[in-house]
Amino acid sequence: MDIATLIGLVGAFALVITTIFMGGNAAGFIDIPSVVVVIGGTFAVTFIMFPMGVVINAFKVGMKTFLFKSADPQDIIKLITSLADTARKESLVALEKVNIDDQFLKKGVMLVVDGSSESLVRSVMEIELEFMKQRHRQGQAVFKGMGTMAPAFGMIGTLIGLVNMLSNLSDPSSIGPAMAVALLTTFYGAIMANVMFLPMATKLEERSAEDVLFMQIMIEGVSSLQRGDHPSVVKEKLQAFLSPALRETT
Repeated sequence: MDIATLIGLVGAFALVITTIFMGGNAAGFIDIPSVVVVIGGTFAVTFIMFPMGVVINAFKVGMKTFLFKSADPQDIIKLITSLADTARKESLVALEKVNIDDQFLKKGVMLVVDGSSESLVRSVMEIELEFMKQRHRQGQAVFKGMGTMAPAFGMIGTLIGLVNMLSNLSDPSSIGPAMAVALLTTFYGAIMANVMFLPMATKLEERSAEDVLFMQIMIEGVSSLQRGDHPSVVKEKLQAFLSPALRETT
């Protein structure tokens, strides 16, 4: 569980709800038709903007904002350094017997063991990296689209409410409550966009950037293995991918 996401989400809703109750009219912020317009409209337009498979997959990817175990780049560097040490003491063929859990790194190492050229190995791994980035961008685009559409449907709901209100001006006492209900859809749309969808898209971008960094480390590490670089050289080269603060933790 990503504690930061949970704290942010609970904290944002807690602040909004607390402010509502402090105003003394919490019931006035509940309107089912407004909820239906904003939520239903946002999801409906999302299926217009993106293929169904992309939307469904985006919701699965969205769980990474809550459930995500961040890998330690130092663990990856230590593993690759160990592989370099094994290759130097024995041979590249000996790497075939090493247990590698990460499938991306394992694929690169197996290509090296099979005698593929360095350019081919790098090309294969970079292609996989690029398509992973493309899949991640699709998921981020869905949440960004929903973050754009939610306020738009909030405004649409407000316009509907204003039209209904203006068509019934014969009762002045109903204007105030009708105006309040009309504004609720804008409120719901703003909450959905700025508390849920847009922050989730940003968090997914951060997750993707982290995955890309790890894969870039692996690509460079596999190339170093193939060139027969000394383990200490491999380690120093891969440390360059990390910020100085992270390098100091080794």
